[in-house]
Amino acid sequence: MSLDGSTRILAIRHGETAWNREARIQGQLDIPLNETGQAQAQRLALALLDEGIDALYASDLSRARQTAAALAAQTGLDLRLDAQLRERSFGVFEGHSWPEIAARWPAQSEAWRRRDADFGAPGGEVLQDFYSRSVAAFERVARAHPGQTVAVVTHGGVLDCLRRAASRQSLSAVRSWKLGNAAINRLLYSPEGFTVVGWNDEFHLDGLLPLASNQDEPKPARA
Repeated sequence: MSLDGSTRILAIRHGETAWNREARIQGQLDIPLNETGQAQAQRLALALLDEGIDALYASDLSRARQTAAALAAQTGLDLRLDAQLRERSFGVFEGHSWPEIAARWPAQSEAWRRRDADFGAPGGEVLQDFYSRSVAAFERVARAHPGQTVAVVTHGGVLDCLRRAASRQSLSAVRSWKLGNAAINRLLYSPEGFTVVGWNDEFHLDGLLPLASNQDEPKPARA
């Protein structure tokens, strides 16, 4: 419990999926954890047993829900599902790899790689709207638990937005932080906003196959 009334947040990306391994865009398609992801979820649950978690939230997509379910089983906490914690919708990009997207939709792919805040893939979510949704969802959860510790299992894109909000970085800034599967990201929330305490803690995953950072984030465009 936080003595100053701040909410302590453990923000967690879901475990690995087959599409993560294939570098295929998942977005809001409901892809489950693979075997490695299930093992990561179990390691995560054990690592957080002594954190004094008061509430547990997750995106309602399978990969986040399954990751959080392992923690719920270990702690006895009720799992609260929230569709506002879902990954960004990538419309027609979903199910495709980066090279496929670049070949089929070159102009749209370039706008995505530039991190154009006003861009959304056809049928998908505009980046600025996604940012606003993601940050608002975390603010709502944090405000509901002043002085408590909350674990939130979500997606790489959502965590990227949260990190930008906490570090006051623009949506167009090139990402310099990792978003590892089942990694633990620690933040505080107060009336002044979010503050990063620790990021991408993967100590509990030692010995498991590593995975590169968020595969739903395009490589930045070259100048």
